[in-house]
Amino acid sequence: MLFWHEEPRRKARIEIIPMIDVMMFLLVFFVLISLNVIPALGLKTQLPTSSKPEKLEVRTHAVVTVTKDGQVQLDGVSYSLDGLHAALLKLVQTNKAVDVVVNSDRDASVQQLIDVMDTVKSAGITSVAIASAHK
Repeated sequence: MLFWHEEPRRKARIEIIPMIDVMMFLLVFFVLISLNVIPALGLKTQLPTSSKPEKLEVRTHAVVTVTKDGQVQLDGVSYSLDGLHAALLKLVQTNKAVDVVVNSDRDASVQQLIDVMDTVKSAGITSVAIASAHK
């Protein structure tokens, strides 16, 4: 029953803007905490000094892909076998330590694979691996 002097009841409203502010604060808080915690997980050490330290070689990894139709690519760029040889020689000249992974299609002929392996060897690269999938 409604009396003249009573105002009609307003429906309750749920304000989500303060909730968004709180969630943003929590997100920022956890990101900042995680950035400060992650470096603290390792052990702090002071490296010993040496009068004649040796610099480790940084190895370069190259992927040679052989398709079933005989197309050859080095790191995504198509080459003929002669072009592949020149590109590998250039790679060896710029980087002394080069690892090559041969990624061959299962339907590619064995002769194509052997030709690519011979080209890699003739470029002076001895670290060669053939990529395969786990059964």
